[in-house]
Amino acid sequence: MRQWVASATRHCAMATMAGLSACATISEHASTEIGRAINAPAPVIVAGDALNTDLLRRFYSRHDFEPVWDSHPDQAQAVLKAIAQAGDQGLDPLSFHADLLRHDKTLTPLERELLLSDAALSYANALAHGAVPPERRADNQALTPAAVDVAAHVSEGLDDADLVATIESLAPTTPAYRALRQALRACRSPGAADRRKVLDCQRRIEVNLERLRWLPREMPADRVVVNVADERLVAYHDDQPVLSTRVIVGQDAMRNQSPEFQAVIDASLFNPPWVVPKDIVTREMLPKISRDPNYLARNRMIMLPNGEIEQMAGPEAGLGLLMFDMPNRFDVYLHDTPDRAMFNRVNRRISHGCIRVQNPRELAALLLKEPLSAVDQSIAAGKTTRHDLPTGVTVFVIYQTAFLDENGMLRYAPDFYNRDPALWKQLHRSPRRTRASTLTIGSAYMESDYRLAFNTSGSRPF
Repeated sequence: MRQWVASATRHCAMATMAGLSACATISEHASTEIGRAINAPAPVIVAGDALNTDLLRRFYSRHDFEPVWDSHPDQAQAVLKAIAQAGDQGLDPLSFHADLLRHDKTLTPLERELLLSDAALSYANALAHGAVPPERRADNQALTPAAVDVAAHVSEGLDDADLVATIESLAPTTPAYRALRQALRACRSPGAADRRKVLDCQRRIEVNLERLRWLPREMPADRVVVNVADERLVAYHDDQPVLSTRVIVGQDAMRNQSPEFQAVIDASLFNPPWVVPKDIVTREMLPKISRDPNYLARNRMIMLPNGEIEQMAGPEAGLGLLMFDMPNRFDVYLHDTPDRAMFNRVNRRISHGCIRVQNPRELAALLLKEPLSAVDQSIAAGKTTRHDLPTGVTVFVIYQTAFLDENGMLRYAPDFYNRDPALWKQLHRSPRRTRASTLTIGSAYMESDYRLAFNTSGSRPF
């Protein structure tokens, strides 16, 4: 054992020199079987399931790296029941080792202890932050709620009367989340005869429950929500919808799709010029310019030294008469458009990713807390002016194909970006083929075939 610990320590030192944080200093309490298992600088795998060692370390550091569940048998049973019913939250029980914990009798006490802790922590983490972390999503899916220390939450909840209720309190409590959970139960009801329709219903609701878990648990009372899938914007004041309007969103091509993100609208720009990004210039405008030498002059455009093109402000400019400044890494903004007829289309997926708003003047008046006449007067002056909002307003650009509308009605929208299937696949794991019970710490970090032991005295099944 001394030889193995020395080997792990050397690898931790090497990782530290390389600038890695995974090998934090192992405390004196980590010399237990649990501590040695989860503090090794390598993945911990039980019966083919990889465990979240970061969460396990933070959890067991609160318990001196000693077993937890033997002394909390009722809570253990409650967690087993909760993860078996994780489907009620639109989550896959297999993601939380439900099959292993319920049916695999070959697990050692150490393996069972670690699996159950990982199940409780991972379930709490999925409810608090979403089951699919940002690093596993597409780049254009950038929504994330405030961070929660789930290790502390579960640890403190061990002494609560209802640990599962404590864990499940991390899920959203919004009317939308409750409505989708109810819809999920309805589509699974025994009366549903068409299995294909049941599966389609179930999958659509599950992915949208996940998207709701990517949002803040308490939404700002004043906010703007753009549901790209519904091609509609709704503005809220004091948590009440006060403006609902159509929008034009990004095209179906991946590079032009509107992303999912949040930002803060901090100003309205009246009579804004349009600076065309270089990629659009290269892909779309340069061919037009080569065919028509008068293209720039006719459209009141000039070529900038950096390769971008700027269109001068005016009623026919690409951004129309209004733009809402909301800095974000996607360079996606809300703005007006001179092509007003486009809002009458059923398919309004025609932009390069930005959001064109049907009623931008009304939105500006609402955000600036000014009368509509004041907005019109500023626009009529014809100058490009910036008007800072009294207080920044958060905008959420979301993609919900099942959602509650501003009237509290459950509605569905087409998945025209085809994002639902990929997200559903990430939420579910393939059925297990084998149940071999082997705890692995990564052979590259071990100098022997040492099998971790566990003190079974006093242990009991949970």
